[in-house]
Amino acid sequence: MINTKLWTALITPMYQSGEVHFGDLEKLIRRQESAGNGILLIGSTGEGLALTDDEKKEIIEFSASLDLSVPVMVGVGGFQIENQKAWIQFCNDKVDAFLMVAPLYSKPGPVGQKNWFLDLMDVAEKPCMIYNIPSRTGVKIPPTVIKELSGHSKFWSIKEASGSIADYKEYREMVPQASMFSGDDALLPFFAAAGCSGLVSVSSNVWPEETAKYVELSLEGKTDSLFPVWKRAVEAMFSAPNPVPVKALLHQKGIIESSALRAPLTEKELNNMDQLKQADEEIINWYKKNNN
Repeated sequence: MINTKLWTALITPMYQSGEVHFGDLEKLIRRQESAGNGILLIGSTGEGLALTDDEKKEIIEFSASLDLSVPVMVGVGGFQIENQKAWIQFCNDKVDAFLMVAPLYSKPGPVGQKNWFLDLMDVAEKPCMIYNIPSRTGVKIPPTVIKELSGHSKFWSIKEASGSIADYKEYREMVPQASMFSGDDALLPFFAAAGCSGLVSVSSNVWPEETAKYVELSLEGKTDSLFPVWKRAVEAMFSAPNPVPVKALLHQKGIIESSALRAPLTEKELNNMDQLKQADEEIINWYKKNNN
């Protein structure tokens, strides 16, 4: 299906006024393309739920117009099934894959979850990654549900972001043929040791090439040089609610014009830039030593 090993959960850059900054968006997309990374648009890192439907459509149309050499995946997340089906239909001819999360807030049981994902995949014309992130949805996707979904023609992979290696192993045992992606930058080496296919990353917003090297080494089992430098970097990236730190660091480095966020997120949650600046320096130095 899709062989990309690193997907960047891209931020949505904004002017200080709050409008989407399409000039910076293209810059960010081209940085990922140059590194060979797949691009995930309008996920939680992209503040997807804070964007209007028109803004989301404009972002997808804009990315489709860039004639990219790397694949684009789009987030599918909400709680109204017909709205999500309509969103998939709009995106079908403009993206390469879908990231599908369990319905928000309602906390459905196994039958409700299975029906939700099947209904969405029935509409999708591109491969689908099923996303387990109970910290945001309030519900874990049971391995039995994943097993039932795995027979669908559009089922492609699983993004595991519960923070649990045990949960990852459960999915791996239930659907050994599925591509498994870590949704947690810090846990990639552990998931890689258990046979994962790659990473959906926040850190690669700032460090596209560096994170690609991190993924390469992790998947090869060459993890001696990864800790503690990557552990500290990931801690810095999540020192405030995502994507507050990553936007702040991108702005500090002059890559985006503004670190503006949509409410309820606010940069006031970030107490100290020093941790981020130190992480940036350490990762750049690490990459210089390991990119031989």
